[in-house]
Amino acid sequence: MSAPAPDPGPDRPARVVVVGGGVSGLTAAHHLLTRAGRPLQVVVHEAAGRVGGVLQRAEVGGVVLDLGAESLLARRPEAVDLVREAGLGDDLVHPATASAALRLEDGLHPLPAGTVMGVPASPEQLRALLPAADVERAAQDEERPAAPLEHDVSVGAHVADRVGRAVVDRLVEPLLGGVYAGHADRLSLRATVPALWRRAAAGGSLMAGVREAAAARPAGAGPVFAGVAGGVARLPEALAAAVRARGGEVRTGTPVTGLERDGRGADAGWRVRTAAGTLAADAVVVALPAPAAARLLREPVPAAAAELAAVETASVVIAALAVPVDQLSGLTGSGVLVPPVVGAAAGLRVKALTLSASKWAWVAAQREDVAVLRVSLGRAGEDEVLGWDDQRVLATAVADAGALLERELRPVDAAVARWVDGLPQYAVGHLDRVARLRAAVAGAGRLALAGSVLDGVGVPACAAAARAAADAVLTELSEPAGCTGGA
Repeated sequence: MSAPAPDPGPDRPARVVVVGGGVSGLTAAHHLLTRAGRPLQVVVHEAAGRVGGVLQRAEVGGVVLDLGAESLLARRPEAVDLVREAGLGDDLVHPATASAALRLEDGLHPLPAGTVMGVPASPEQLRALLPAADVERAAQDEERPAAPLEHDVSVGAHVADRVGRAVVDRLVEPLLGGVYAGHADRLSLRATVPALWRRAAAGGSLMAGVREAAAARPAGAGPVFAGVAGGVARLPEALAAAVRARGGEVRTGTPVTGLERDGRGADAGWRVRTAAGTLAADAVVVALPAPAAARLLREPVPAAAAELAAVETASVVIAALAVPVDQLSGLTGSGVLVPPVVGAAAGLRVKALTLSASKWAWVAAQREDVAVLRVSLGRAGEDEVLGWDDQRVLATAVADAGALLERELRPVDAAVARWVDGLPQYAVGHLDRVARLRAAVAGAGRLALAGSVLDGVGVPACAAAARAAADAVLTELSEPAGCTGGA
């Protein structure tokens, strides 16, 4: 058991414990070590036997590919900057193709370019996808007055009101499902599609807002997405190595089981309990999925725990299939998105399919005779698939992928990955919840929160939140205060 100790002065290394070794926790640890203005000891605790969280990769049929997020939003600089800071800048790549297809009742259709989360810039983009009556319904958006929205609403409610339900069901839902594994009628417009929220808050045509968003993009801004040759999962691995190189510790297989104050007052430190013992810390950064963070903070910060516990999460199952390359001959594009209403009517359980060997040159280059594809199953509220064994997951993935691509697939190898609680659901009012959550954590003193539950589920948003958490801790540690010490 640790005990409070007097602060011997500014030269004593302050200790910060980071709980969680996913990309958020590792980014926070790296930022702490690179920005600290005083000696600092950083210890990362990760419950799993590896770092990375949902960022993971595997070898399937002699081909290495990501089984977690495989691309980064390049137009936000945080992730690309992080890749460079981790020493992987020379391995930044862009997709060979980003043209996805949409599965509708009559087959596959190219996904229209220039939409914002499926909302078109013009009714003309819908003519090949929807019946004439639905296209005309969408066109009414240009003529119908729209008062500015004052309060958050669901994506589905607002988009349906402006351009019709068919646009929600067949374009917005599959794209939101790909990012959040959620449902349009339950996700916050303000939190998940800020570009559309800005138009809604200003009033007027929604499609005009899509055109304005496109016009606002800088000329020559470059590709929307980037990746890392060898897999985005290399990023947390490289960050862990960089943390260790700077003197930090990354302890895998060591879950944190409890957290309590080490003394009284906002300047008191923390006791961090693990199976290996108790560690005294001057400050703590919690970078866990919402349910795990809620459990850890239930006693020390109950107000924050209550906010976290109220966040619904979605779990996703990924099946990677390696097939002889001739079984995918003639296919182009990056993959297929499946609207829930179409998938349900067709008896399909998959929500998306990625042709990894077509999308990424570094994947295709590994073998000439084998191609790989990823099949994604699971949305919020669909926990059944998470409990399936690998055999059932793979059988469903092979059958549904074959139906989508209209051919028989005979994999030579396969792998399954599960993102348990991997995607928080940003319900209506989510940003207000995040403000309350951050206030509760900040009020505890020498405690900060990072992770996808805050500002976005992508790597750029997680990196930004992690750096903000690290900066908040560094600011508090720079203030005169008593510190804890010893292990």
